[in-house]
Amino acid sequence: MKYVSENMIRRAQSRFDFLGQIAARSQFGGYGLLANGIMFAVVSEGELYLRANDQIEYRFRLRGMANLVYAKRGLPVLLRYYWVDTILWDDDLVLRNFVWQAHQGAKTEVLSKNSSSIRLKDLPNISASLERLLWKAGITSADELRLEGAKRCYLKLRTLRRSLGVNVLLALAGAISGHHSAVLPLMMRSELIEWFEIHIRSPKAAQYEAA
Repeated sequence: MKYVSENMIRRAQSRFDFLGQIAARSQFGGYGLLANGIMFAVVSEGELYLRANDQIEYRFRLRGMANLVYAKRGLPVLLRYYWVDTILWDDDLVLRNFVWQAHQGAKTEVLSKNSSSIRLKDLPNISASLERLLWKAGITSADELRLEGAKRCYLKLRTLRRSLGVNVLLALAGAISGHHSAVLPLMMRSELIEWFEIHIRSPKAAQYEAA
């Protein structure tokens, strides 16, 4: 079943790349899908479920999409995630619209939460010195860090300090996903390192930075 879910994650990453880079993390016994730190979908037992909000949930229901059922302490709980069936997968225009609205709704919910009391240094991997550097880059809250995403934040930090290596990129990704940088999911770690090698460390990238 893990293999089937991983295939679905790759399918979603390819199909929904208009949201940007999509990461996966453990969630509800399956995998949450995140774009720019915002979780907009879940993969469970090889199936995709989109996150609902007050603006779009009625459309999911009108289309007959089923809720994701999560067993909590042995009791079934209906979650506000709705199943993408084969027919919807084949309707690219509607599916892209649903995915976009799911992401935007989730983004709005994140912004509406009062997280001002959570300092950046309270997140995993963020030291006081890294917090200060993030402040200088204009990133002052956990919400801003999540919305910018690890790569954008890292590039902003690089404008202030060119010596920052891949470990800082991994630290930012871990802070967003809730992981210590040493135990990032393998898929996430590999993708970030590959991005770093291509866009930061490669000779072409080095020439671009020197220009």
